[in-house]
Amino acid sequence: MPRRRAFLTHIPVGLASLVAACRSRDRGTAPTAAAPAAGSSSAVASKPAPLLRDIPPAAPTLRWAPEHGDLVYTFGGAAPKHRVTSGTRIVSWTEDCFDGFVKTASDLPSKVMPPGHDNPQTGPFHVEGAEPGDTIAVHFVKLEPARDYAVSSFGPGFGALVGTDRTAMLAPDMPETSWRYDLDSTRSSARASSRDGRHSWDVPLAPFLGCLGVAPAAGEVRSTIVPGPFGGNMDCPEVRAGNTVFLGVNVPGALLSFGDGHYAMGDGEIMGAAIEGAMNVELYVELIKNEATPVPRIENSAEIMFVGSGRPLEDAARAPLSRRRRSPRRDPRRQPAGLTGRLPRRLRGAPACPRPRPRARGRRPGLEARADMSRRLDGDSQGAEAPALPAPERE
Repeated sequence: MPRRRAFLTHIPVGLASLVAACRSRDRGTAPTAAAPAAGSSSAVASKPAPLLRDIPPAAPTLRWAPEHGDLVYTFGGAAPKHRVTSGTRIVSWTEDCFDGFVKTASDLPSKVMPPGHDNPQTGPFHVEGAEPGDTIAVHFVKLEPARDYAVSSFGPGFGALVGTDRTAMLAPDMPETSWRYDLDSTRSSARASSRDGRHSWDVPLAPFLGCLGVAPAAGEVRSTIVPGPFGGNMDCPEVRAGNTVFLGVNVPGALLSFGDGHYAMGDGEIMGAAIEGAMNVELYVELIKNEATPVPRIENSAEIMFVGSGRPLEDAARAPLSRRRRSPRRDPRRQPAGLTGRLPRRLRGAPACPRPRPRARGRRPGLEARADMSRRLDGDSQGAEAPALPAPERE
């Protein structure tokens, strides 16, 4: 059994992560800036309308290409690598979830990866002035493949296709297998082949980061394979260029880190992994004082999403369902300098989610629902995405 997943057979499976989203719609018109499923051809061309229109010209820029020894393998418990101020642009790079050890279809994680080297993180970054009760806004400007190949792997004891000691299946485990995906010249799709060479397939790229988090509360040190209120290994395709992720600060400086580049993924890691690859990352960090964010929130100009993690699935659902009713009514006068003064429609009183209407050719219905019960790469969770929700009520 692969070392990176062996612990799963000794931990109760039931922790769930859930994303709830509300998409703006205009009555009688096609959806605006709707987020397609990751891995679809439309995901390549589509980009959310960002909250951050432009980076201020005078913004300081940190350019950092970490050495392998600079990477960390926990959220919390690691000394900051850099100190940044609010309004800093960070241009960096992050390794893939296999710590760069899986390069070919012959490389099996259980054979080539050192134990504990899952999902290496770039960081942490100490944000000056950040204190518990504040919020960090992480605007994703660019996420681009850093290599001309990516890898994926399936291992016994992990994923929705096999059993564990808590969820037994009659069928035996499938053998550990790896695949290598080679990117095309434009880096817009990746191709892989079956082990016998009889089949090959192309996957359009839709890059995002599987991990983004701050240090947990109460001095905890968490593995990079779990999610939580601090963010972590959320494996959410919405952590992508054009979106802004809001994370609550738990310790002085926040200690922000990121990693686990995904070149493409569906609505979950059913087999236990996505198309994994190193990523070039450009983001812009802002500090929002005196605004708490109990669960991670993701926004663009048309959508608001909440991420909840918990055991069982119902508890994971309750966190974002309750938070969407209490989402901050952002006053433009209180916004950080980089956030646009144009509030998303859902907070301006427009009907964000009208009643469902008949499906038109080439269109999705006005109220969408997707569900995925895939096992996540956090080692002790199952993931699901909830139906689209009504807009937060105005107060």
